[in-house]
Parts: sequence; structure tokens; C-alpha cells
Amino acid sequence: MNTATRALTRPPGWVLIPGLLGAAVILLPVIGMMSRLKWTELPALLTAPASLDALRLSVWTALVATVLCLLLGVPLALLLAHARFRGLTVVRSVILLPLVLPPVVGGLALLYTFGSQGMLSGALEFFGIRVAYTSLAVVLAMTFVSMPFLVISVETAVRGMDPEIIEAATVDGASRTGILRHMVLPLIGPGLISGAVLAFARSLGEFGATLAFAGSQQGVTRTLPLEIYLQRETDPDAAVALSLLLIAVAVVVISLAYSRSRTVH
Repeated sequence: MNTATRALTRPPGWVLIPGLLGAAVILLPVIGMMSRLKWTELPALLTAPASLDALRLSVWTALVATVLCLLLGVPLALLLAHARFRGLTVVRSVILLPLVLPPVVGGLALLYTFGSQGMLSGALEFFGIRVAYTSLAVVLAMTFVSMPFLVISVETAVRGMDPEIIEAATVDGASRTGILRHMVLPLIGPGLISGAVLAFARSLGEFGATLAFAGSQQGVTRTLPLEIYLQRETDPDAAVALSLLLIAVAVVVISLAYSRSRTVH
């Protein structure tokens, strides 16, 4: 794109004002929270045993949930992108429901499915599996609320592919598995990375579904957002410190993934 074309595609000057106001809506609360923090006490607040337990639990459960989202969400997105049947819109809407569903409602739905009195309680008890109020419940809650972010990113990427490329590979005799592995997945790489990052970030910040389905037991189910909520009542400075830590981790992850997706693209 040459200089003249780039200049013509820029937004008009009046867009600057609402754009800056939009940025202020997001940035000012973060700055306000930072102004509240006592920076000299930050190391002690972040290295408290409860804080470290919550951070470790949040990171590893979010990573596991993201892996589950990739293993299950990518095939689901591929099916949605290529499916053609009456009622597909309804099916897609239900799958993407956690995007708009209050997280606590999602937690209750999980509890009434996997809990001791849930729909699958008999089968789980038969195999000696306990889900509710365990670390596994944290992972399931994160997966439930995060998978739609991955699905919608991957489905959009698949729909944006040039069908002629796939058709050419089919004519050359490539198998569907080979096309998926060597062509589709590389082509949707940026969307796949973006979806995985969104899923991880959403998992890291999950609160409502985790509280309803997993509870808040230190070292087992009390993730960083739950620890922040508890500290808000007893130690506001610790809550602010942990909030900024959560923000910092999310910013680093999203920045790295965004730069990586642009490189792939």
C-alpha cells in the first residue's frame, strides 16, 4: 500500500475525539487504581503465601483450560464453519451462550451437571470421580466460559480462507486430514493464536462460575480473582496489588500473542 492510498484509508480527524474518550474509559480506572497503591509495600503484598498460592493456581488452571479449549474448540469451530443444516444458527447461539451468560449462571449449570446432586453424579460416583469444589472444577469452569472466544476466532478465520486454495489441494489428491494439517491450520494461525490468547486471558480472570462451582479453598480452588475479592474486604491494599498483578500478566500475554499473530500473518 503506497503513501497516498494509506492516507486515504485513514479515518477522518473527528474520529480522534471519541477514540480518545474510549481509551480514557479503559485507562483512567487502571490509573486510578495505580494511584491508590502503596508501591513500597508491593513486594510484601505480592509475596504473601495466599497471594502466591492464588497466582500459581490461576496460571496452571488457565493453561490447562486453554489446552482443553484448543483440543475441543478447534474441531468444534471447524464443524460450525462447514456445517449446513436447518437450525445451525440456534446451535451456534447455544454454543456461544457463555459469551453473554452471567458467569454465576454458568457455575450453577456446571454444578447441576457435575455436582454431587447433578445430572452426571451417578456416573461420576461409579468411577470414583469428584468434580465440584476441586481444582478440576476450576478448570471446567474456565473452559466453559472461555471456549466460545476460541471458537468464534477460529470459525471466523476458517470462513475467511480462500476456497480456491483448498480446492486446488483437493484436485492434487490431498486427503482431508492432510489439507487440515498442512494448509488449514497454518492459514488460520493468526486467528488460532488470537483465540487461544483470549481464552487464556478470560480463564485467568474468571470469577463467577468458579465461585459457584468450585468454591474458594486456598491452594485448591481460590484463584487470583477470588483472592482479590476476599482481600477487598480485609486488606484493600493487597486487593489493589493483586489486581495490578493480574492486569500486568494479561497485558504481557496479550502483547506477546498479538505480536506473534502479526508475524504469522
